[in-house]
Parts: sequence; structure tokens; C-alpha cells
Amino acid sequence: MAGRIEDYALIGDMQTAALVCRDGTVDWLCLPRFDSHAIFAGLLGTEEHGFWRLGPAHAADSQPPAAARRGYRGDSLILESEWDTPRGTVRVTDFMPPRDGAPQLIRIVEGVTGRVPMRSALRMRFSYGRVVPWVHKHEGRTVAVAGPDSVWFDTEVETYGKSLTTYADFTVGPGDRIAFTISWEPSHKVPPALPEPEQSLEATEHFWREWVEQCTYHGPYREAVIRSLITLKALTYAPTGGIVAAPTTSLPEDIGGVRNWDYRYTWLRDAAITLSSLLRTGYREEARAWREWLLRAVAGDPENLQIMYGIAGERELGEAELDWLPGYEGSAPVRVGNGAAHQLQLDVYGEVTEALHLAHMTGLARNDYASLLQLKLIRYLEDHWQEPDEGIWEVRGPRRHFVHSKVMAWVAVDRTIKLIESGDADGPLERWRELRDDIHRDVCEKGYDKERNTFTQSYGSKELDASLLLIPQMGFLPPDDKRVIGTIEAIQRELSTSDGFILRYPTEGQDEGVDGLPGDEGAFLACSFWMADDLAMIGRVDEARKLFEKLLALRNDLGLLAEEWDPRLKRQVGNFPQAFSHVPLIDTALRLTASGAYGG
Repeated sequence: MAGRIEDYALIGDMQTAALVCRDGTVDWLCLPRFDSHAIFAGLLGTEEHGFWRLGPAHAADSQPPAAARRGYRGDSLILESEWDTPRGTVRVTDFMPPRDGAPQLIRIVEGVTGRVPMRSALRMRFSYGRVVPWVHKHEGRTVAVAGPDSVWFDTEVETYGKSLTTYADFTVGPGDRIAFTISWEPSHKVPPALPEPEQSLEATEHFWREWVEQCTYHGPYREAVIRSLITLKALTYAPTGGIVAAPTTSLPEDIGGVRNWDYRYTWLRDAAITLSSLLRTGYREEARAWREWLLRAVAGDPENLQIMYGIAGERELGEAELDWLPGYEGSAPVRVGNGAAHQLQLDVYGEVTEALHLAHMTGLARNDYASLLQLKLIRYLEDHWQEPDEGIWEVRGPRRHFVHSKVMAWVAVDRTIKLIESGDADGPLERWRELRDDIHRDVCEKGYDKERNTFTQSYGSKELDASLLLIPQMGFLPPDDKRVIGTIEAIQRELSTSDGFILRYPTEGQDEGVDGLPGDEGAFLACSFWMADDLAMIGRVDEARKLFEKLLALRNDLGLLAEEWDPRLKRQVGNFPQAFSHVPLIDTALRLTASGAYGG
């Protein structure tokens, strides 16, 4: 059985990622890309669907022991796990070197004290656990082959096969270092080069040390900010600059329920807000790469802008269900692909334009096509902003006039006006100023409930929506506007959990809610960070700091966050780790630091 979501560590090479449990089991790895088929899919099923466990030997009928200690080596993505056993202490170092050839997952076992019996159990199952590969020896190396894929397993210790699993039993003493590596290569090509684990470890540590040194944030929350930045970098697909929302699929928002989605793609919204956090902490190269990715993905067709694309800009992300996988803790169906790709979400135009605006304001070299794209997006919005859409939360119910979507349409027009006013683009300035005023007036008249002094989820509705917390952050209204304060207080009253975290919107349990789905979900962590931001903006800085520090306490021992927090089960839920949780963590830390609202 897979561990709790927060029991996992992330390692990766900026092209794919693996999740490693406390007991030394890799339960999730897709090769060669984030969105490739998994060769270890035990996370969404059982050990029959693929895993790689490396740790102290244990009885076959007992649970593998969890590491006594684990942590990342400094500011890196190199995981170190230590076990204390009756026979001594052992350390396992797991990492994926930034790629300069075949993708590799390297695991180095090191004896610390005593002599500790160890076992490696490697069960590769291709195509998300469905295909048993042909495992054989080739010139002294173990290789697993199925269809287009081959995975090469290299180690200096003796291995043997049993029950369609490759084992290695060995003992380590003080100072012993034994490496294990798997490398992927297309099955029709020559074998990948023999790994060089120690040199790769040194190069990986050097890469992360140099990257972190670029960070310009040195405030009181630096540890949390750095770990979030490293996580965001790990979710970036280096060859193209695309940024995945998470490296996993179908980790449930509701344990045992159907709210299970594939997040291994580039949402324009998530990538745009990720870009803004990277820019404000000194990472301009990532911003430039993402802007180039965006221009390639949208190409000459901004009128048909999708809300998400593949990590190389692919448009077709057809959704399918993998019925042979039982799902994480029985949460079915397991989905790959994402049918929301072709939804209409008008807020995306605002997020993309805001990201381009911030890039421009922070001195990123001008790109004429980026400016042209921005103008084309506004011309599209001119004709379509009054339409209903599926909104930021990708509802699978009927389209509505979501207030957040209209606010972000206003943002898109406002930022484009600023671009024209700066002299870096030409456009119908007066006409678009009128458009900006029209959208603003429309939202304030149709999206605001005067009796309750709050904006609502959609025109004519009574429901609230945590995305309304972005109204002051986007500059749509000033923080001291009574309508903003009323909205913040209404969301605190009606969308807070018992422990003070924020739900996205009301759900209806077993009935179908506004999102067209049965079941409930946890507190959405991004929304809770937005609340902390808003509280700071309206002067309630002590309350903001306390909420922020409560949110930091939800991170796992490695500083990682999933999408949501289940207040009933007191555990993380949703895909993991989630860019949309780590970005607002960074943003709130920056705001609280600027305001001086921090303890100690």
C-alpha cells in the first residue's frame, strides 16, 4: 500500500520526477518525461504496478521500516534518508542528475555504523503498471524491455530474479558506498553509457548550489521560500521552459472519491503565476524560457488559446481512464490526459497578460511578438468577455458568468493599456480604456451582493468563491474599499474550515455541486495563502502572519505541499507537490516580509 501523500519526497531532473516514500520505496516515476507512462505506478495501485524499494532488509511478512531521519542535502533536490537498525546505521542518497543524456535515477547506499544487511527490490512495470517487461542480461547489465522503452539497471552487487522482481541482497559497513542506477533509453537504440554515480552526485549538488545563489530573497522565511523555489524549478521541463502543475496524476482531492485529475501539463494560469514568483525572486532566465514556450505554444492562433498545453506545447491532451489501476487508497478512476484542456476560461487571458506585464516591468528583454500576442488577446476579449465560461476551477457543470473571470479580463485590458502608455506597443487606447471601464462597471453591478456586502461567485448567485480574494491583489479595487473588506470577511465566515483554512467554494457532499461533481474536497491551500495576503493588505498583519505560519506547519518534513489539506483527516490531499500551493507561499512570504509582519 502506498504511503500517505506527505510521506513522499520529490527528486527530479527538470524533465521528469520521482516520489520516494519514507521507507525507501520509489512508488512513482514516469520516463522519459513528466507526462510519459509510469514505470513505477505503485502510488496509484499496489506493488504489482511497479516499485523500487531500497533499505534495510526486513522479514517478508513485515512492513519495511521507515527512515529515522531524512532531509535534502542543503538547498538541493538530493534526498538523504537514514535508518537506525539493531546492527547499525545506514544512509541512502537518492537523486536524478540534471540530464546530459539518458535520464537516470541514482541511489547510493552508505554504511555509517555497524554492518547493516540491505535489500534492493526492483519491480518495473511499463505503461502505468500494465506491461511486464522482458528482463534479461546484456553484456553484464540488467535491462528491461517492452515496446519502445528500455530501462537499464546497473550496480556492482550481485542481483537475481524472483517473482518477476530483480533483487540484490548485500551488507554495508562504515564507509562502504554502493550505487544503484536505472537509466532509460529508447529500446531500438544502443545501450546508455555506464553511469558514474559519484561524479553525477557532485555535479548535481553543484547545479543546485549555483541555482539557489541567484535568489534575491533574504527575509525571515528564506528556508520555506528556497524550498518552494527549488520545487518550482523541479517542475520546469528544461528543454522547452514549460512548467507542469504537478508531477503526478489522480492523487485524490477527496480520499476514495472521483476528484482525481492529471496535472502533468502546463496550465497557462499556473505557469504564469509561477513565472511571477520566479521573477520577483531573481530568476529571469526561467521567465525568458517560459515566455518563449508560450509564444511557441500559442503560435499564430491566439483566438483558440487553450487553458493548458503539453510540456512541449502539444494541444491534444485527450482524457482516458486506466481501469486496471485501483487508485490511491481506492480513489478511482485513475485518469491520464485532461479533458479540461478545451474549456473556455476567460481568466487565463488576464493571468498570461499579467505575467507578460511583470516580465516587461522587471526588465526582461523586449520581445515584439510577445507584445503583438498581448494585443491579439485583448482583441479576442473585446468580443468574448461577456460570455459565460468554466472559470478558474474548471467546473464540469454549466458555464456561468464567474466574477473572477470578469475581473481577470479587466486585468488583461488594464495591463495592455499600460503597455501602450509606456510606448512599447500601439493600440486603440481610448477604445480599450472604455472597455476597461465597461468591464469594471459590469462586475460591480452584477457580481456584487449589496445586502451582504460581498462579491459573489457568479452573476446572480449567492455562493462565495475564494478566487474573489484576488480582487485587491490584482488592483481591481483598493484594499480599503468596503466591498473588498466585506468580501474578505464573508469568505472567512462562510468558506473557512474549523482550523481556519479556506475552501475554494461550497461543495455538496454526495450531491452534484456547482462544479458538476459529487463529493467534497479539502481546504485549497492557495486560497488560504490568498487570505493571508488579503489580511495583510487590509492592515490585519498579525492575523495574516499567524495564518501564514499555520500554513507553513502543514508542509511535510521536507517542506512540500500538495494541492489541498483535508481538515477531517488532518492530511494532505491532491496532486503532489503542487506548484499552485508553493507559488502563493512565496508571494505571501514576500508581502509579509515587506510589511515587517513576522515573528522573531
